[in-house]
Amino acid sequence: MAVTPGHTGDAVVAGGTRSFPTRVVPPVELPASTSYLAAAAAAQLGWKGVVLPEVTMLGRRVCVVARLRTDVHAERIACGIGPVADRTTVSTWMWPEFAPTAPAPAAEIVGVLSVARHWRTGMAATVPFARYGEAAMVLPTPAVLSKDYVDNCLPRARSYGLSVVSADSDASVALDVSDRRERTLLPQDAVSRWMNEMVYEQLLASYDLPVA
Repeated sequence: MAVTPGHTGDAVVAGGTRSFPTRVVPPVELPASTSYLAAAAAAQLGWKGVVLPEVTMLGRRVCVVARLRTDVHAERIACGIGPVADRTTVSTWMWPEFAPTAPAPAAEIVGVLSVARHWRTGMAATVPFARYGEAAMVLPTPAVLSKDYVDNCLPRARSYGLSVVSADSDASVALDVSDRRERTLLPQDAVSRWMNEMVYEQLLASYDLPVA
């Protein structure tokens, strides 16, 4: 099949020329910055804590809402143990021989948010974190008014335990799905410990606190 020069959308086929639809649907845009929408969504969800800047964690772009455990932070400062970024080192803390001497988690992760234009992107970002605690995605209002969202997103969001917050054209947010049911969460493991260290580091930067 070859495209006839000068005829966008037309293709040469046996016996003549066939036209293809060329209408382009404009992408749904976010009504405000990621940081603004994440903070507004956290307030709507009732998550109390610091809304940290968007970061790549586990290969996903997310905003974490967290609180610093000041007593643990003070103890770690006294022992000279600041945030540990090396994932391999953190994984050894789960070994039976090292667990008794491993530093305690200094961050309390309240929830993890993803701000996205489409529910599939938001869901792909938040599902890995829903195994450990509260997770939600923030979507522009047009994205939650589609048949695709109702038929395909809502059942999955409820299955994974995700909340959904919508943001209209004025950046006003509303809770579209709230999932506060009891669910089985994974116990602390090497992944969650490493996540905690990353969040601990972000918290110290946001508070401008000393690092051991």
